[in-house]
Amino acid sequence: MDRPVLIVKIGSNVIAQPDGTINNPLLRSLVQQIANLRQRGHDVLLVSSGAVTAGRQQVSPLPKTDPVVQRQVLAAVGQAQLMQLYRNLFTEHGISCAQILVTKEDFRSRRHYLNIRNCLDGILRHSTLPIVNENDVVSVTELMFTDNDELAGLLASMMDAQRLIILTNVDGIYDCPPSQEGAQLISEVHPQQILNALISAEKSDFGRGGMRTKSRIARKLADLGIGVHIANGQTKDVLENILIGKPVGTHFLPARKVSTVKRWIGQAGNTQQGSIHVNEGAHQALTQQKQANSLLLVGVIKIEGDFSKGEVVQLKHQGKVFGLGKSYYPASQAQQLMGQSDKKPIVHYDHLYLSDL
Repeated sequence: MDRPVLIVKIGSNVIAQPDGTINNPLLRSLVQQIANLRQRGHDVLLVSSGAVTAGRQQVSPLPKTDPVVQRQVLAAVGQAQLMQLYRNLFTEHGISCAQILVTKEDFRSRRHYLNIRNCLDGILRHSTLPIVNENDVVSVTELMFTDNDELAGLLASMMDAQRLIILTNVDGIYDCPPSQEGAQLISEVHPQQILNALISAEKSDFGRGGMRTKSRIARKLADLGIGVHIANGQTKDVLENILIGKPVGTHFLPARKVSTVKRWIGQAGNTQQGSIHVNEGAHQALTQQKQANSLLLVGVIKIEGDFSKGEVVQLKHQGKVFGLGKSYYPASQAQQLMGQSDKKPIVHYDHLYLSDL
């Protein structure tokens, strides 16, 4: 891709009014800003929540409806309405749109991952704006993203985005709960800066995620070398002000970029099907020594789950996850070979991502 890519995520609470209906004037303003970003030479990929919110305007679920089925019905009806609204707004600026619906399962396989990336790349090359959402119609609880923040992070990593902008209904991250007197907005978060104790776990009225989820995803993405902004989508000209460097929201400063394969592995998060438990020696070799090391079978003490060769698995020491890796062996073969010293590494360093999850 010749033009820098921006991922813009619009949360349900940004475009939903107190009565649950879509705030059309605000959405029109955000579309105008996205159109301006494209004119300035950026490719924009939009991740938009709001299908379920839009569906609530059209359908009243029957009493005693299963919550998953209810969400599927609302999403099926609302997604069509939401896309029609976006289509009408972007058409006013001469911009065509494409709808892409994905599930978490689509990101498990490296092949599927690359297929999605190639599709999005092709859409952008045709000067079309991709609008991505989770396919809530077919997703079930255990296969759902935490929320669209997680999806946006995966896409930013996949597309090697210049930055991810997460628009929510608060101004950013504060040094204490924003409801407390004297709370101060944190304008910048540097690599390795600790924030967990400062962030409220409270979730929004219409979305599934909260600020803690947003912070976790922003930190992981920044560690992979992509800057992230969390800002209030209701702020006037918020997208344009972020791009020209005005102090808006909370900016997670990026660390040095890592390889595309490591970005995929690092963003695999909760999609893995198994885990590899290592002994103390292997843990120290991977996490405490200065030189790069691969995970050898001699350091493996337990295999969990049923995974295939090439799938991403969790790496655990004393029950705690300390990283992710692409397994060279399927689970059944790894089970037979663990503890041996004369075999190829089960996880090569080039396919290893170390991080507390």
